[in-house]
Amino acid sequence: MDEIDRHILAVLQEDADLAVTEVAARVGLSSTPCWKRIQKLKEDGVIQKQVVLCDPERLDLGTTVFVKISTNHHNEAWLQQFAQAVRDIPEIVEVYRMSGDVDYLLRVVVRDIQGYDAVYKKLIQGCELHDVSSSFAMERIKYSTALPLDLLAEPSSSRSRGERKSK
Repeated sequence: MDEIDRHILAVLQEDADLAVTEVAARVGLSSTPCWKRIQKLKEDGVIQKQVVLCDPERLDLGTTVFVKISTNHHNEAWLQQFAQAVRDIPEIVEVYRMSGDVDYLLRVVVRDIQGYDAVYKKLIQGCELHDVSSSFAMERIKYSTALPLDLLAEPSSSRSRGERKSK
C-alpha cells in the first residue's frame, strides 16, 4: 500500500458516497486508475464494506451504555454460547474480549434506561455471567469510524518501539 492508496482510504473514510471521479480528483489520479485501486483494496479486504452512519439521537437511540462483564467460565463452549447471545441482541453494537480485570466490554445503544434493562435481561438469559457492571455515557466527546492511516506510513520497526513521526 502506497501513499496514494492511503489518500484514497482517507477520502473514502470521510465520505464513501463520493463518485470515483471526485475521489480521483482529490488524490490526483484519473478515474480509471483510481477505480482499479479501490477495487484492489476491496479484493485485498482492506475495504470491507461501505455503510451508512446514522445519527442515534435522531433515531431516538441516544443512550449509550458500556457494559463490563466478568465470567468464571473460560472455555470454548461458554464462549460460543456468549458469542451467540450477544449476536442475537441487536442493541449490542460492539463486543470486545479484554485483558485485565474485565473479560468482555460491550457497547450498547438503546432509547433509555428501560431499554437497557431489557437488553440486560436478554443477556443474562443467554449465558451465565459472574459480574455485570454498566456505565451510562453522559456525553460523547469524540466519535470516529476512521482509522488512523498516517500510522501506516511509519516503518513497522519504529511503530513497535513506540516512536512517532514528528510533525
